[in-house]
Amino acid sequence: MKLPRDLTGKELIKALEQMGYHVTRQTGSHVRMSYEAIDQHHVTVPLHNPLRIGTLAAILADVASYHKLTREELVSKLLRKN
Repeated sequence: MKLPRDLTGKELIKALEQMGYHVTRQTGSHVRMSYEAIDQHHVTVPLHNPLRIGTLAAILADVASYHKLTREELVSKLLRKN
């Protein structure tokens, strides 16, 4: 599955919030998000418009690994258009 080329940091943050992540802090143009289950998971999302494809791929790979999903499953879950 091809990653979206026009996704902004704010859009990714909203998608991660729907998965249960919440904003824990912001430093400049970078937002740290945390997921708290048995153990904590943290990801940093830059508020860039649009996100660079490598940055987006790295964030999605990290989140997919933590939730034991493939990147394709995660993308379809996070970024589906309603």
